[in-house]
Amino acid sequence: MASATILKSSFLPKRSEWAAASRSPTSRQPAAVCFTVRAGSYADELVKTAKTVASPGRGILAMDESNATCGKRLASIGLENTEANRQAYRTLLVSAPGLGQYISGAILFEETLYQSTTDGKKIIDVLVSQNIVPGIKVDKGLVPLAGSNDESWCQGLDGLASRCAAYYQQGARFAKWRTVVSIPNGPSALAVKEAAWGLARYAAIAQDNGLVPIVEPEILLDGEHSIDKTFEVALKVWAEVFFYLAENNVLFEGILLKPSMVTPGAESKEKATAEQVANYTLKLLHRRIPPAVPGIMFLSGGQSEVEATQNLNAMNQRKNPWHVSFSYARALQNTCLKTWAGRPENVKAAQDTLLIRAQANSLAQLGKYTGEDESAESKKGMYVKNYSY
Repeated sequence: MASATILKSSFLPKRSEWAAASRSPTSRQPAAVCFTVRAGSYADELVKTAKTVASPGRGILAMDESNATCGKRLASIGLENTEANRQAYRTLLVSAPGLGQYISGAILFEETLYQSTTDGKKIIDVLVSQNIVPGIKVDKGLVPLAGSNDESWCQGLDGLASRCAAYYQQGARFAKWRTVVSIPNGPSALAVKEAAWGLARYAAIAQDNGLVPIVEPEILLDGEHSIDKTFEVALKVWAEVFFYLAENNVLFEGILLKPSMVTPGAESKEKATAEQVANYTLKLLHRRIPPAVPGIMFLSGGQSEVEATQNLNAMNQRKNPWHVSFSYARALQNTCLKTWAGRPENVKAAQDTLLIRAQANSLAQLGKYTGEDESAESKKGMYVKNYSY
């Protein structure tokens, strides 16, 4: 059951309102229409939630790493992967004073959605008190795609509707589903179509249960390919994604996108400037993304903290039809985690570091980031081949 704080929040409807709407016989459009955009009784709420997340100067803190991946993070600072240690780190993140000034949404892992802080407060309540919308990772991870060129597909559609309904009841208001496309492995037409179809089915199911879907077909940095090759593949992937989103009657005004920036492969000898990344990425968006979509929340994909911020800032040097912002995990947390090092006495310093990165990306969303006084740690690349959550 969602807490009282969650249900009273300004960006959430009263239970009586959505319950009454869901029982209304007129809450869905008639099936006889040739093309019907369906979002059930939640349409107005979905649009409102998406606009809240895509609010000026703010972006998403992605803290939805699986317990196994969170364990790798903790191991990097010499901590054991226990629920208590995961709880301590997540408490540090969500309770950073003033975080909501720069962060509009936080993507959680299922454990975190139901978890309390170390001082007994529900994590979702702490987020809402900072005007941060709680979100939830709903996919079940990547598995080999039979018949492909050693590519993957994302599982998790089975039981998704009931999970989304339960997550909504717990207080989540948006969802995330990550699938990947590998350029060195093709990508094959089969892998692209599977990625697009899975994202579209997930998006439709999430909207039917009150959750704004983040659509994330990550084009992996793996490979030696050029920026032009990345652009070519991205055009194909996003064309396929929006074709199937439309086929599944997804409400575009009630979704958010989490694309990769258009960059050369991580192992390429070619290096692109922030301006080149911005030009290629915005050209892609203008060719493929309808202006009805309220927010483009970029993933960092293993870029350094500073590089991800610089590229975002370059994209916001011009007027865009969408809110162009961030949904970063490592690019917000890397220096914060190392500063904390698992020691209680370092919590404030670690939170200060998190706020520095959040503020830097807030400024980048507004096109006002200058890059002054960045630490050496924040400039280190974080690329990991075949990275998985």
